[in-house]
Amino acid sequence: MGNIGTVDSITPTRTTGWETFYKENILEYFNNLKNNPFELITLIIDLAIVIFLLYCFFKVVKGSRAWQLIKGIVFLFVTTWVSSLLNLRILNAILTAIMNIGLIAIIVIFQPELRRALEQLGTSKYTKFFGLDKDIATKTKEDIYKIVIAAQELAKAKKGALIVIQRDINIQDIISTGVPIEAEVSPQLLVNIFEPKTPLHDGAVIISNNKISAAACVLPLADDVDIAKGLGTRHRAAIGISKESDAITVVVSEETGKISVAKDGTLIMDVREDVLKKILISNVVTKRFAINHSPAKDKFTKIKNKLKNEKKDNEKIEKEVNKESIEK
Repeated sequence: MGNIGTVDSITPTRTTGWETFYKENILEYFNNLKNNPFELITLIIDLAIVIFLLYCFFKVVKGSRAWQLIKGIVFLFVTTWVSSLLNLRILNAILTAIMNIGLIAIIVIFQPELRRALEQLGTSKYTKFFGLDKDIATKTKEDIYKIVIAAQELAKAKKGALIVIQRDINIQDIISTGVPIEAEVSPQLLVNIFEPKTPLHDGAVIISNNKISAAACVLPLADDVDIAKGLGTRHRAAIGISKESDAITVVVSEETGKISVAKDGTLIMDVREDVLKKILISNVVTKRFAINHSPAKDKFTKIKNKLKNEKKDNEKIEKEVNKESIEK
């Protein structure tokens, strides 16, 4: 029996969704880059922004409940991709459906976390660039008001306290001797820390970078012979840290309830609320965040004043000449 004919069987190549996406998007994008190299700059900027946003996102959610959820989502994405790659259609369809429903479930379940993340984004330091948030000087001034309120409350109750405000010189070695806190400055927290017979009351609180960095810190004691013998350990510690750094320390006496301030190795005793506020604002805010005029601006101002004075002199001379000509 003769051969009727031979037909070459052609097996169609099957492309997955990932391959189609790769060809239509990624491969085509890189082909466009060859034709227009300037788009490479846009690509670099785009990638930098995405990496920065991912970094900020992971920094916010790390250590929270959302962190466990993110690890689960990553595992789900990888499993879905592997199932599509291995052409496991049923498993891939189930995982794809779960992901579509899961997106809505994530928004509903983690609504408080998402709201808190958006609030942090609105109050982050990056909004200061656009003038939408308070600058660091204003924040520091508000912290000083809170410290003054706490000091007054502690003084009224005659509860001893030692509050160190770090300025330009880093005192990380002192901070490391205490218990880390890293909390926002608040009068309630400061008063509670120095509550007698509590674990953190015996020692100093360090305020650094607008945060209560640590409590129960150990300070170096001043050993100068000219220090009054009546001063207690808190006052000697306040003078000691002010001699070894530029930090300013607020001391509340447990015996008398009086407030003192130590700066530059000097102790200012029995200060009132308004005086305490002025001392702290002057040394912590005004001197640190004073606006520095640029040399170019100062030079321009001097030239402008010089020309203005020369103009006045010329007008004065002209008036005198006219007066003499009239008299003649």
